[in-house]
Amino acid sequence: MTIAAIIVAAGRGTRAGGDVPKQWQSLRDEVVISRTFKTLRPHVNIICVVLHKDDVTRWEALGLTADCIAMGGATRDASVSAGLEALCAYSPDKVLIHDAARPLVSAEIIRSVIGALDSHKGAAPALAVTDALWTGHDGTVSGTMDRSGLFRAQTPQGFDFQAILEAHKHQSTPAADDVAVARAAGIEVAIVAGCERNLKITTKDDFLRADNMLGYEMDVRTGNGYDVHRFGVGDHVWLCGVKVPHGRSLQGHSDADVGMHAVTDAIYGALGMGDIGQHFPPSDPQWKGAESRIFLRHAVNLATQNGFKISNVDCTLVCEYPKIGPHQPAMKAALAAIMELDVNRISVKATTSERLGFTGREEGIAAIATATLVKS
Repeated sequence: MTIAAIIVAAGRGTRAGGDVPKQWQSLRDEVVISRTFKTLRPHVNIICVVLHKDDVTRWEALGLTADCIAMGGATRDASVSAGLEALCAYSPDKVLIHDAARPLVSAEIIRSVIGALDSHKGAAPALAVTDALWTGHDGTVSGTMDRSGLFRAQTPQGFDFQAILEAHKHQSTPAADDVAVARAAGIEVAIVAGCERNLKITTKDDFLRADNMLGYEMDVRTGNGYDVHRFGVGDHVWLCGVKVPHGRSLQGHSDADVGMHAVTDAIYGALGMGDIGQHFPPSDPQWKGAESRIFLRHAVNLATQNGFKISNVDCTLVCEYPKIGPHQPAMKAALAAIMELDVNRISVKATTSERLGFTGREEGIAAIATATLVKS
């Protein structure tokens, strides 16, 4: 079965304010129609976007690929008809018709509409009216209405493709939505559960409501880092930014701060941006003997540039010697200063390997770190 979707985006949406129609304004860090398109894409085989002629370049600038583009008409009915005609070349079995200005529609609603089309020629999401309803005249209440059986319509509204295509061809008067067009043609439309989150952005306040709803969607990333360095000749080691006296030094291209390297890689990992070796290749002589704080600061800056704050960091040093406990407060303070974090958000601890492995034989030190990043 082939399922198509029409995203109706030809309206001018002046009530929302702004220099461009509402569907071309940004919600958080993404254009409204882009959010809508990306939400529908996994559920359908074909997408037709219906645009106003003045918005074609705006669509192209998004870098999204629709299966077809149709030019909108003077009314919503005309725009939907244009989308349906454009889809005829693809011969879909079912079609979902969705407002571009409903970017927060859930996958559950989309699946429910599609599922209802197995047994009905039309299906649409709606919410039962729960508030009291009044009639009014000259600014005063003139009466009440029974809210029993009343629903607030939402989209996507789904239909058998041929049925809704023919219904639109024979529609001669303006209709409130595609359900109205379908019912005028005798098509029975099933109601599926809608959701308050699936609001249609119409006014400036709606942008605030949608933004608040997105506020509960936290983007939290976790990354792990692991590093080892062997012992060599020397009289100290650098661990988590602190110079610790010891009978041997750690060997490495930089200052061999195994703890700070693990923390740095944990941040890169949370961002999905590789590791220290990719950003600071050991083959590059400029990094020979470099202070590891340079690497950590780079990772922190990358997190900031990509809109993330570091929530907390946990680093475990694995060694027999030197003893870490006496230096732990200084290590936490050094990491906190580089990452501009409260020291209480940083953990530095140590363990031994019970004399097992290379750390147990005192041949080197290993470090494991975890970093948690939150979209700011």
